[in-house]
Amino acid sequence: MRDLIVQWLTQMTAPFWKSSLSMDQFVTALQETFHMVFFAMLFGCIWGFIQAVILYVSRPQGILPNRVIYHGLNPIVNALRSLPFIILLIAVIPLTKVIVGTSIGTWAAIVPLTIYVGPYIGRLIETSLLEVNDGIIESAQAMGASPMQIITKFVLPESRSSLILNLTTATISLIGATAMAGAVGAGGIGDLAISYGYQRFDSSVVIMTVIVLLILVQIVQSLGDWLSKLR
Repeated sequence: MRDLIVQWLTQMTAPFWKSSLSMDQFVTALQETFHMVFFAMLFGCIWGFIQAVILYVSRPQGILPNRVIYHGLNPIVNALRSLPFIILLIAVIPLTKVIVGTSIGTWAAIVPLTIYVGPYIGRLIETSLLEVNDGIIESAQAMGASPMQIITKFVLPESRSSLILNLTTATISLIGATAMAGAVGAGGIGDLAISYGYQRFDSSVVIMTVIVLLILVQIVQSLGDWLSKLR
């Protein structure tokens, strides 16, 4: 399958591809980008979902109000979200070395990517949960539903479409961050754009990278829009 993709891309780009970079290298970089996006989204969604539910239920008007938890977690989330990704990428290098044993490569990039996208996803999920009508929660409480049942049986199903659209937005933001991670040798198409396109003044690599990123974003957005409309 991979060889067929490489062959197809080579034939399609032959008229204008003037780079010393081979299509095999480009496909490998694309696989690395998918790898980073998938695992960072997976870990980020787990972290973000837990964070969002805690903030949602512990807020002053929440299901289980708790000022200590809410006012302790809320500023931490805000602080992590305020850091530009490129600064976060460098700041967590010691932590990255502890977790994966190196500060370069695809797996090393997943650590800062997860830290970057986790709080962002958490805020987006929290926003979706807050959009649920209070009347639904009150009805669930009147029926004797537990806090866990209210979240899983009422709030999450009601916020499904909004959750999908917000996670789509997070995925697109993460794709852009993976490209930026190439600045520190994380691999992926961002690394190619910097090492070949910028440092070697190879405009064809830059153009190809931009086209691929635009296609990826369009696919993710279209898929998210379609899934959000399903019942």
